[in-house]
Parts: sequence; structure tokens; C-alpha cells
Amino acid sequence: MARPTWAGRNYTLLTAATVIAGLGSSGALIASAFAVLGAGGSATDVGLVATARTVPLVLFLLVGGALADRLPRHRVMVAANTLSCLSQGAFAVLVLAGRPELWQMAVLAALGGTGQAFFAPASEGMVLASVSGAHSGRAFAVFRMGMNGANIGGAALGGALVAAVGPGWVLAVDSLCFALAGALRAFLDVSGVPERAPGAGLLHDLRDGWREVVSRPWLWAVVVQFAVVNAVVVAAEAVYGPMVADEHLGGAGPWGIALAAFGAGTVCGALLMTRLTPRRLLFVGSLCVFPLALPSAALAVPVSATTLTAIMFATGIAIEVFSVTWMTALHQEIPEDKFSRVSSYDWLGSLAIVPLATALAGPVQDLIGRKAALWGCSVLIALLTAAVLCVPDVRRLTRRPPEEPGQADEPATAATVEEPAG
Repeated sequence: MARPTWAGRNYTLLTAATVIAGLGSSGALIASAFAVLGAGGSATDVGLVATARTVPLVLFLLVGGALADRLPRHRVMVAANTLSCLSQGAFAVLVLAGRPELWQMAVLAALGGTGQAFFAPASEGMVLASVSGAHSGRAFAVFRMGMNGANIGGAALGGALVAAVGPGWVLAVDSLCFALAGALRAFLDVSGVPERAPGAGLLHDLRDGWREVVSRPWLWAVVVQFAVVNAVVVAAEAVYGPMVADEHLGGAGPWGIALAAFGAGTVCGALLMTRLTPRRLLFVGSLCVFPLALPSAALAVPVSATTLTAIMFATGIAIEVFSVTWMTALHQEIPEDKFSRVSSYDWLGSLAIVPLATALAGPVQDLIGRKAALWGCSVLIALLTAAVLCVPDVRRLTRRPPEEPGQADEPATAATVEEPAG
């Protein structure tokens, strides 16, 4: 197939690197858990290693965003990939050499989380900067399609390889994937990227990014919404879902199929968004968040495994529509030189209370019962989404015509949103 005219060299390199890294990372998440168990660890130990990765990710996201707006983003991405490559390589050597200590695995997981904290904000700023504003929605949809497909394929392949050759070799493959992805990103053409002006200091940059967020009601409203929505979704799927599956759906097999259906739905949603260009970006995107309440409700009933799988597939499609419209809106409205800082606040909001929600899921179930907790998750998602739709700029913010500038210098106002009807 001929490469689309809008998919230039940088965009192609970035997408290819993301697919390669995604294939390795998805399998490595499974491999790290089995590495802990293979070393004699318990389920609690698996959780500790996972937490060791999440904590530095949350702690360093804002610093990573500010740094990506100060330095050339591709250098930040390559440095982060190098750190991830080395940490995963060391993890693989420890596992292959014998019985690694829990603290060693936790430290290496923390280094991987640190790399992700610096990589994520720089990556989002770089991807959409590699295409023109007229094609940003389609470009991000294709990018997401590749990323989601790699995550699905990587998880399936990683699980099979863990069973066939052991977790150590899967971790080694992940290290190699980070090396290849970093090499591709090192070849990005940044000759047309303007030089970064020296900043006034890290704290100043963080405050500047914060002002960008709070000056736009549509932006902080969605960030707050997803701080809670992501937390309850993860709690429902990571804690309650496996328990419901074990008791009512037939065990891990049907639950795994349902989760895979969600992933397949995200790929289909990204494919759909290569064709659709909704005018009211956030209005359409926010409407597509409502289906995210359905899986928790389905688990609360509970419905059959077949019905749950269908619901998860439809939910994956819907949430991918939101993801593409959300990133398109950010790319359109946020100044390029502040994009990574804003992205880091978005990431922080999405992750900050996830550990707390998963920790409280068990006590909440003991207090009010699992069914009530699951219905509570659904109601909370629906209410928060309805509240976001009450924000005028969420309903009115529209896609700009291609001939207009791709970046806004000021927060969205009546000049950049559609006039209210009537």
C-alpha cells in the first residue's frame, strides 16, 4: 500500500517505533509478574513490583513534561528509551541468571516507570507535531490503531512466550524492542523544529503549564473527570472483574476474552476515526465516554460471558473515539511549546488516584458489597460525564478549518468555539 501523503518521514518513524515498543512492553508486563512468582513471590509481591513502577511514573510526569518543553523532544524520548532498555535488560539478566531478589525487581521496575514518565509527555507532543493540523485527527487515529494493535498482539505473544521459554527471555526481547525503538527515534528529522528558548526555571515552567490547564474550563474539567473515571474503571477491572469471572462467568478464560474484545474494539474505533471528522470534537468525544459505565454494570448484574464480551468490544470502540477527539482538541488549542507540560498534567490526572482506588476496592466491597460497589462505579462514570457536558466550552469547541493556524495562543473563547444555538 502507498503511504498517505500526510504520513511523512517523522510520523512513519514515530509510529513504527511505537508499534515495536508496544509489542515488547505488553509482553513484558506479563513476564514481570511471572518472574516474581517464579522467584517464589506471592500475589502481594507482584503488586509491590507493579506499584514500584507506578509510583515514579506519577512522581516524575510533571518534571518530564517540563523537560520535554525545554529540550528537543526526540532527545528526551531516546534517553527514556535507553533507560527502559537498560532496566529491562538488567531485569532479564537477573531472571535468567537465577533467583532475583524482590528489591532488585522493584528497583528495576521503578527505573522503567521513570523512563515512561519522561517519555510519555514528549511522545504526545512529537506525534501530532509531525503532521499538519488538517490531518491531525486521522494521523492520531492511525497511530492509536498501530499502538493498540501492538498492545493486543504483544500481550498474546508475550503470554505464549512466557509459557514456552520463560519470563526472562520475554524481558530480554522487551529490552531489544526499546533499543530498536530508540534507534528509530534517533533518526527523526528535527531540522525544521525551532530552537527552544531558555526557560526561567523548572518551577516556573510547571506553573506556566498549570496556568494553561486551569485557564481552559474544557481542559481541566475533562482531566478531573478522568482522574476519577480511570480510577474506578481500573478498580472494577483489576479487582472486581476477576472475582466475578471466577464465580459467575467460567473463570479466567472468558474474562481474558472480554478484555481482548475491549482491545479489539479500540483498534476498530481508531479505524473508524480515520474516516470520521466530527465538528464538535469534545461534545462527540464526551458522549462516547458514557458507554464506559456499561462494563461495571454488566459485572454487577452479572450478564453472561458472551454479553460481557460484546459490551467490552462496543466500549472499546467508543472510548477510542474519545481518545482521538481529545488529542485532536489538545493539538488544536494548546501552544506547541507548552504541549508536553499540558500533556503531563493530563497524564498525572489520569494516573494519580488509580493506586488509591485499587487499594480501597477491597475495603469498599467489604463495607457495601461487590454489587453495590460496581453499580457505584457505573453511576459515578455517568454522573461525571454528564457534569462535563454541562461545561459550555465542552459542547461548543469545534474543529477549525484547515486554513486556520494549527495552534492557539490563547485559551478557547467565543472566538474559537461555536456560538450557542438560539
